Amino acid sequence: MILTVAMLLVLAGVLWARLHPFLVLIVTALVVAALTPPDRLGEAVALPIGRRVAEGFGKTAHDIGILIAMASILGQCLMEARGAERIVAAIERLVGQRRAAFAFLGAGFLLGIPMFAEAVFYLLLPLAKASWRETRRHGVLLVLSIVAGATMTHSLVPPTPGPLFVADEMGIDIALMMRQGMIVGAIAALAGFGYATWADRRFAIPLRTAGDDVPGTEAGKQRPGTEAGGELPPLWASLLPILLPVVLISADSAVNSMTVIPASVARIIHFVGDKNLALTASATAAILLLAYRPGASREKVRQAVAAAVLEGGEIILVIAAGGALGATLRQAGMAELAAAAVPEQALLLLPIAWGVTVLIRAAQGSATVAMITAVGIIAPIADAASLPYHEVYVALAIGCGSKPGMWMNDSGFWVIARMTGMTETETLKTASVMVAIEGTVGLLATMALASFWPIT
Repeated sequence: MILTVAMLLVLAGVLWARLHPFLVLIVTALVVAALTPPDRLGEAVALPIGRRVAEGFGKTAHDIGILIAMASILGQCLMEARGAERIVAAIERLVGQRRAAFAFLGAGFLLGIPMFAEAVFYLLLPLAKASWRETRRHGVLLVLSIVAGATMTHSLVPPTPGPLFVADEMGIDIALMMRQGMIVGAIAALAGFGYATWADRRFAIPLRTAGDDVPGTEAGKQRPGTEAGGELPPLWASLLPILLPVVLISADSAVNSMTVIPASVARIIHFVGDKNLALTASATAAILLLAYRPGASREKVRQAVAAAVLEGGEIILVIAAGGALGATLRQAGMAELAAAAVPEQALLLLPIAWGVTVLIRAAQGSATVAMITAVGIIAPIADAASLPYHEVYVALAIGCGSKPGMWMNDSGFWVIARMTGMTETETLKTASVMVAIEGTVGLLATMALASFWPIT
C-alpha cells in the first residue's frame, strides 16, 4: 500500500508540473524501483535500480519499437501522397454526397488504424469544411464524424501506440486485438455518430474560419479529387498500406489453427506475417505510393520519412518508458497485491479497468499515456484472476476508458477547438460529450462480447 501511494504521489506531482510524459513515466519507474523491498526482487536483487528500469525499457522497445516507427512512416507517407484523400473521395462516392458525414466517419475510422488521431483530424477537417461551404449545413456533424471514427481506432486497433502497447504488455495476439478492437470500435463509433447527429440539430454552431491556415491543407479546401495538386492516387494503392498489415498478421494468426495447409506454405505465411515484417512491407508500400506520385522528388520522400521517424521516435520513448514502469511494478509485487483486488464477479474487472483508465485520462490528458499507466495496474489483476473470457476484453476496456475525460488539459481538445473555431464550452458539449459516450458504449459492447463470445 505504501509503495502504491508513493508511486501515485510521484506520478501526480510530475504530471502537475506539466513535464513530458517520457520523464513522467521514467521518474515514476525509478521511484517505484527504489522503494521496492529487496525480498520481492528474486534474481533481480543484485541489479542496480537503473539497470532494472533500463531492462524494462529495452524489452518494450525491442517488442514494439519497429512497429511504431513503421506505422509512423506509413501514416506520414500516406498523407503526403494524398492517399487518404482518395479514400475519403471513394467513400463519399459510395454513400453519396448527401451522406458526406458518414463518409468522414468511415474515413476517420479507417485512417485511424495507421495514423495518429490528431493527424487524421488535421487531414480531414479542411475536406469537411469544403463540404460545409457548399451547403452551410451540418457543420457540427461533419466535424464530429471525423472525431468519432478516428478516436476509436486510435485507442483500440494496433498498430497505433496505445493498443499496441497494451496488447504487448498483456501478451495478446495482435491479430486478435485488431479484430476485436475493430468490432468494439465500430459499435462505439456508430453510437458517437448518433450523438453527433443529435448535437448537429441541437446546437447551431458554424465552422468558423479559425484553423483554415493549417499547413499542408491548402488543397483540401476544395472537394476531394478536384485539387490543383494533381490527380489523386489509385484507390487500390491508397488502401494497400492500410490493409496489408491487417491481412498478413491475421493470416499468420489463422494458419496456426489450420491443419490442411502444407508446411512449406505455412512457413511462407509465418515469414510474411511476422508483425515487424508486415508493418515494414506496409510502410514500404506507402513510401512507393509517395515516390511514384507525379511531381514527387527524392527530397520530398526523404523529408516525409525523416518527419515520421522523429515523431515515431518520441512515441517509442514514451511507450518504452511505460514498459519500464510496468516492469518495476511487477518487481514490486503488484501481482501479489492484485490478487486481493480480483473481484468475485469476473465481469466486474472490465468496468474496474475502464474506471482506472478514465481517472488517469482525466487527470493528465493523454489517452495513450492513460492506457500505458492503467495497464501497469490492471494487467497483474487480470493475470491473478481466472477469467472466463479472453484478456483481450480487459485490453479493450482499458482502450475504451481512455475516451472519457477529454477536456482542457488534452492537446486533442485544443486541436478540435482551434481548428473549428469552437469555444471551450462548445467543444465540451459536442466533442467531449461524444467521446465520453463512445467510451461508455464501447465498455458495454466489450462486456457483452466477453459474456457471449468469451474466446477462451
